[in-house]
Amino acid sequence: MDEQPTPAPVIEPGYTFGTVTDKISSIVLTRPTSNGWFLGFGVAFLVTMGLLYAIGYLFLKGVGIWGVNIPVGWGFAIVNFVWWIGIGHAGTLISAILLLLRQSWRNSINRFAEAMTLFAVACAGMFPVLHLGRPWLAYWLFPYPNTMNVWPPLVLSVHTVVSFDFAIGQVPGWHTTIFPPYFVAGAIYSGFAMVLMLAIPIRKFYGLEDFITERHLNNSAKVMLATGLIVAYGYGIEAFMGWYGGNRYDAFLLWNRLHGPYSFFYYMLLLCNIGIPQVLWIKRLRTSPFWLFLISGVVLVGMWLERFIIVVVSLQRDFLTSSWGMYYPTRWDWMTFIGTIGFFLACMFLFLRVLPMISIFEMRTLLPEAEVKE
Repeated sequence: MDEQPTPAPVIEPGYTFGTVTDKISSIVLTRPTSNGWFLGFGVAFLVTMGLLYAIGYLFLKGVGIWGVNIPVGWGFAIVNFVWWIGIGHAGTLISAILLLLRQSWRNSINRFAEAMTLFAVACAGMFPVLHLGRPWLAYWLFPYPNTMNVWPPLVLSVHTVVSFDFAIGQVPGWHTTIFPPYFVAGAIYSGFAMVLMLAIPIRKFYGLEDFITERHLNNSAKVMLATGLIVAYGYGIEAFMGWYGGNRYDAFLLWNRLHGPYSFFYYMLLLCNIGIPQVLWIKRLRTSPFWLFLISGVVLVGMWLERFIIVVVSLQRDFLTSSWGMYYPTRWDWMTFIGTIGFFLACMFLFLRVLPMISIFEMRTLLPEAEVKE
């Protein structure tokens, strides 16, 4: 019988408690700030200033500067809100679920995945407030603490609750029971894509290949592949029920996605979220930082397009043909969206500079000398 190949280690051999501590802490304490960091942070900061300008102009003029209209009352703001919330889910999975499952490979990436979650949620939290039109009354939306046990479910199933914003509506394409697991799988999918887009350059520029090893890339790619297949299953069920369910409005929505004015984006969604990620079945590509970085970027684009299709295409042609319309995002929509990306990256640059990006304690538990001898 052929021997099974030995999996790559979660930390390369030869490290001690002291060397692990020194390597991680030296990035913050003794390593000089590079020109690349200043350049990256400077660009991200300038983009963030564009976000502040767009928000200031929005408060001055109102949401009429955006592309929202009747019937598309939800535009980029809700698309971007759901997208950012989804990205933040990877930190929750890595920090909590993989810990419960005793997956030791999470130790190297959980710290900056948790930071990524905080920054992504901060970006997501802007959009509901900005979308109100009267942001100074945003506190009206907050539920009273512990009223009907609202808070515990929100902590445990954030994206399921987000999916209910759509599923409780009567709009074709929204009124479906598959949305909660479909949204959660998509959130993990896009979240791990963002984790890889951060982890790959971080391990390269900070020389952390011994801590974020090939095994981390391989496992993260497998999670992406698995959740991508769940998302593909959701697409299939959605299309099947539109055809088989006997509801002419659902059937028309399916036709509109395939042949309507936004059909190009729907086909790009299928290519980015289902087609291209299938190359992750090939181990050589799963462990290649270059290809994994590109595929992760494709998945992030595809998941943003999915939110766009769910929100815009479902609304732009509703029950009455007399109220049909097109949605065209304005430059203010794009400035706000791109600005949040700049804000997210600026926060990440500051995090990498002032805090250890990898948990020293958890990395030390992976060393042989950390094992308890009976």
